[in-house]
Amino acid sequence: MAETSYAEAMSTVVPDGGSPPWKPWTAPVALVVAFLFAIVGGLIVAIVGAAFGASIDDPPPAVNIVATVVQDGGFIGAALVFAGREGPVSLARFGLRPAALRTSLGWMALAFAVYLAFSGAWMSVLDLHQKDNLPKELGVESSTAALVAVCVLVTVIAPIAEELFFRGYFFGALRNWHGPWLAAVVTGLVFGAIHVGSAPVAFLVPLAMLGFMLCVVRWRTGSLLPCMALHAVNNGLAFGVSEHWIAWQVLLLIAGATAVVLLAATAFVDREPAGRALI
Repeated sequence: MAETSYAEAMSTVVPDGGSPPWKPWTAPVALVVAFLFAIVGGLIVAIVGAAFGASIDDPPPAVNIVATVVQDGGFIGAALVFAGREGPVSLARFGLRPAALRTSLGWMALAFAVYLAFSGAWMSVLDLHQKDNLPKELGVESSTAALVAVCVLVTVIAPIAEELFFRGYFFGALRNWHGPWLAAVVTGLVFGAIHVGSAPVAFLVPLAMLGFMLCVVRWRTGSLLPCMALHAVNNGLAFGVSEHWIAWQVLLLIAGATAVVLLAATAFVDREPAGRALI
């Protein structure tokens, strides 16, 4: 039998790869474990930083940035640990599989349009203005190095880690409860809620809508790659606007971040029908 090329696989992949055999109750437990990983990891980073003279009460940008990276790593670690309860972890079960380009672009455009329309209406009704606290809290104003590090963290690392956990594991497990629609609603609400602290409370509702629409993209394309790409686009846009960059700089950031995310994720894409084991 002739081998199927990656390009052919992308053109013939069937939307909705199905639900992985993960128990629904493991979704919230995995979220708790992810936060425990983040807390323990953050404490270790703070202790190491203090050993080198950093303040624990007012840590420098380097400590905050590393702690946030560890937090994202906690999401990935929790997803892998709980997925491993059902045997070898298949990359395809997380959605790391080829996606049809035309289908992906269509659902991404629809999802982003719905999210932007909802966000615009929400902000208009409540008379809100765009505000993202996270870059400033991480110290983007302290140095160019911090600005670059936070930019990579927000536009590359966060989309990969959060999509692997929320649309890859959390949504996948909850789909075995009452189907994809309720799973998408719950995942969206939780996704909005976890941004407490990094975004004003009023902005959590639009973020929940984004989380919901990303689940729809994951479901209808059968792949996590479009979700990661769309997440990178959104975060790149938000970061550029928060830093008051001009249009071409924002567009360059979005293009660069999306390309890096897809290149990094594609290295782990499962091209085999049976699913390649990760661990």
